[in-house]
Amino acid sequence: MARDLLIHSFLTRNLNVVAVLSNYRRIREQLGNEEVADFERVLIAKTAAATSNSPDTVRALVGEWIEQRPLSYLRRCVYPELPQLFAGLRRQGKAIGILSDYPARAKLMALGLTANYVVCATDEGIGQLKPHTRGLESLIAAAGVKTETTVLIGDRADRDGVVARRVGAHALIKSSRPIEGWQTFVGYDDALFASFLIP
Repeated sequence: MARDLLIHSFLTRNLNVVAVLSNYRRIREQLGNEEVADFERVLIAKTAAATSNSPDTVRALVGEWIEQRPLSYLRRCVYPELPQLFAGLRRQGKAIGILSDYPARAKLMALGLTANYVVCATDEGIGQLKPHTRGLESLIAAAGVKTETTVLIGDRADRDGVVARRVGAHALIKSSRPIEGWQTFVGYDDALFASFLIP
């Protein structure tokens, strides 16, 4: 995607897309830290103001460059052993839920993965980014499971880990190095997943 952005900027001799996306991501991170309700409306408005674009232009650029264009690259980005982990969880009767701050259904399809339940921060009735608990609580309720038997696997302790702790679920954080106070793993071939990866 970085290459595509560079080529686009060179050919159009215009850095507007880069400005919109960088501001959008920065402001989105701030809104997550502040746990702003109805974040998407605020995010679009603030990004538009910061980049002198209309809200419609911001929505269109985000839709193209964050939601659509990356889809064609995702299949080659699947972590090794992740499809096998999904299959192993299903064999053992475990429900798989996806909690994402971004629209996730098309991305799951592009990755060749399926889940029993998918909840996104942008869904109607959610409107909150992690670590606010609304999305995870909705996912747990949809699955009909108990929080204490829920395991959230993520890659950010400050978002995925914190939201899991807030609702009383377990958190496993993917990280190349240990993070104090958190249970981490390097890859999906880690020994803690071994029982699910046996064919």
